[in-house]
Amino acid sequence: MFQDMTKTLNQSMGPFKDLINIQTRMLEELTRQQMACTRSCIEATMQQTRELQHCKTPQDLMALQSAYASELEVSLRDASKSNLKALAEARHEIEQLTQDTFDAFAARDENGDAQL
Repeated sequence: MFQDMTKTLNQSMGPFKDLINIQTRMLEELTRQQMACTRSCIEATMQQTRELQHCKTPQDLMALQSAYASELEVSLRDASKSNLKALAEARHEIEQLTQDTFDAFAARDENGDAQL
């Protein structure tokens, strides 16, 4: 009887464990992406600071600032796309997990194995 209860508990907790794994993978991916974006922004700032010494005219400074802003824009846009992709993948996995879980409960209910 205890083994049956343990088995039932483990089966019923399976979707929650899967959900936690999906969320963990998503957060790890988002963290990795944010670290890469931060690194890219810091490198762009350092490059801009190094090249600032070579500016002789206001036009040189404007061109440098424009290039710097463009580089940051590209980095942030890429990070945003990557973040949205990771979130969409996690959402899809969670939706699939939810559907599979409901289907399993419906199948069990039809067989008279369990009632919700």
